[in-house]
Amino acid sequence: MEYKEYIRDIQDFPTKGVNFKDITPLLKSEKSYHNVIKEFTELACCLEADVVTAIEARGFFFGAPLALQLNKPFIPLRKAGKLPFKTVSCSYDLEYGQSVLEIHEDAIVNGQRVIVVDDVLASGGTMSAAVNLLKKCGAQIVGCFVVIELSEFNARDKFDFTNLLSLVKY
Repeated sequence: MEYKEYIRDIQDFPTKGVNFKDITPLLKSEKSYHNVIKEFTELACCLEADVVTAIEARGFFFGAPLALQLNKPFIPLRKAGKLPFKTVSCSYDLEYGQSVLEIHEDAIVNGQRVIVVDDVLASGGTMSAAVNLLKKCGAQIVGCFVVIELSEFNARDKFDFTNLLSLVKY
């Protein structure tokens, strides 16, 4: 399926110089949204994951349905201060600022096989932070899934993401 027709560019959002990839039209189309989850599910089946995680916030749109399709638990990776229990955290740089990801300290069992899901891979900083955070908790990363990969940032070359899957490349 050609997903690009369901992704719109928003110039200078959230800051000047950033070309934001808006996925809300993709989510609005039941056909395209369903197809993304179907493709992720087909590719995830052979990875023998124990858990699906996703990065706040837009990663949740794809990670939670994938976990349901795989009949696996879903674990959210949240921004700082959003989780009510004791957390493990990892700070990282964005192309337009800094942020922190957190996970409940008891969310991952040592050795669990994990898929990490997000909407966009740009510089790779967020995905790298998620992978590092999960490894810190004892996870074995078996896949990194994104809907959109912005190839100009060369994140694929900068980081060693296990089974990196992107459905759309710009």
